[in-house]
Amino acid sequence: MPVLTLAGSPAPHSRSSRLLDLAATQLAGRGAAVDQVNLRELPAHALMHLDHRHPAIERALAQVAGASALVVATPVYKAGCSGLLKAFLDLLPQDGLKGKVVLPIATAGTLAHALALEYALKPVLSSLGAGYVLGGIYAIDQQVRWSPEAGLQLDSEISERLNDGLQRLTETMRLLVRPAQWSSDADLVPAGIEPPLARCWG
Repeated sequence: MPVLTLAGSPAPHSRSSRLLDLAATQLAGRGAAVDQVNLRELPAHALMHLDHRHPAIERALAQVAGASALVVATPVYKAGCSGLLKAFLDLLPQDGLKGKVVLPIATAGTLAHALALEYALKPVLSSLGAGYVLGGIYAIDQQVRWSPEAGLQLDSEISERLNDGLQRLTETMRLLVRPAQWSSDADLVPAGIEPPLARCWG
C-alpha cells in the first residue's frame, strides 16, 4: 500500500523536511512504497488561486488520491501549520483524505505551541475524511539537529516517538488490507484501539 510524504515547509532544508525524509527512509526500509510531494516546489500562483487544473497541482492531487497513508510534516507558525500546507489542503475535495491513515509531524522553536497539532492540524485532517489520524510527533529545534559533518541527529525521545508513529502507521495499513479479519487478528490491533474504526489516536 503506497505512502505519500507531504512536506509543508517553504524552506528547502527545514527541520520538519529532514524529519520527514528520515520517516520516508524508515518506511521504505519497512517495505512500504513511498512517494513524496514537496509543496514548496508547486507553483505559488496556482496554489494561492486554488487552480486545480494546473498540471503540477493535478499531479500532486493525484498522488494524494492514490496513497493509502500520508505522513504530513510542517513547521509551526503562529501556533498553526504553514500557510503552504493549509493552501494545499484547501485544494483537496471535502473527502480528499477519506479512509486514509495520516501521521502528522510538526517542528517549532518552543514547546509553547505543542498543542498546535491537536487544535490546528488534526481537525483539518479529520474534516477531510481521514479515517485514522495517528498521534502526532512534535519536536522543538534542540531535538532535531543537523550538520554537514554529523548529518541529522535526533534526541532519543523524538527518535523513539518517530519509530512508534511509523510502527502504528504500518500496523494500521496492514489491518486495512485485511479488514474482514479484525476478530481473528486482534494481536495486530495497537494497544488501546477498538476495532473496527478509530478516528484519532493520541
